[in-house]
Amino acid sequence: MPVEWQPVRQARTHELVLQSIEEQVFAGKLRAGDRLPPERELAPVFGVSRSALREALRVLETIGVLVAQPGRGHDSGARIVRNPDDALGRLLRLHFALGSYSLHDVMEARVALERSSFAAAAEHASEQDLDTAADVVHRMSREGIGPQEFNELDTRFHVEVASSSGNALTSTLTAAVRESVRPLILRALEEVDDWPATRVRLNAQHAEMLRLVRTGRGEEAADLAELHIRGFHGTLVDEDRTGGEGAE
Repeated sequence: MPVEWQPVRQARTHELVLQSIEEQVFAGKLRAGDRLPPERELAPVFGVSRSALREALRVLETIGVLVAQPGRGHDSGARIVRNPDDALGRLLRLHFALGSYSLHDVMEARVALERSSFAAAAEHASEQDLDTAADVVHRMSREGIGPQEFNELDTRFHVEVASSSGNALTSTLTAAVRESVRPLILRALEEVDDWPATRVRLNAQHAEMLRLVRTGRGEEAADLAELHIRGFHGTLVDEDRTGGEGAE
């Protein structure tokens, strides 16, 4: 069905532009993949300045529902997308840094989400999903791997399992929660007394969780995932409560 653009009032202009675009999405007239008209055409339709329009589009880009491609070619302009993972991760990371959530809050959220993810993955994950996760575990087991690369792969492993659970929202929330504390996890990994031993221990747990998922033992995988999170993350929560630094 055709999109019908309507002029908006001039007060708090960019918010009114946002509201108008949201209404088109809610009505099903704008969907993922649709392109918005060029700024030079859209601003007059709304009855606003191009700067106000750009401000509204930047907000939509920040929250992961719009991507803007500069230039004049076929792919230029603003396009509606579905990209909640990065946006939620960025938002949650900022709120975590501002103290909106404690390390304990994050740990409990991770436990709830990942227990659900591992249990569901044992039922729904495809062989391709599990092979992808296994490749990540293998890459984490390489001799000489440093904390930074290990941390990136660690995040990817947990997100891969969540993605294979069959629940897209659980996957997105797992990625956002894990991403929110990724810099603190890295710092904690860099500060451990025996990095090689820590790497081997953590990755052995990854390998065992994956084995349990692959053999359909979802509740056991969920129990080990909780133990895995509370083990490293729990010590960091204790450090935070006693005034120490670090987080998982």
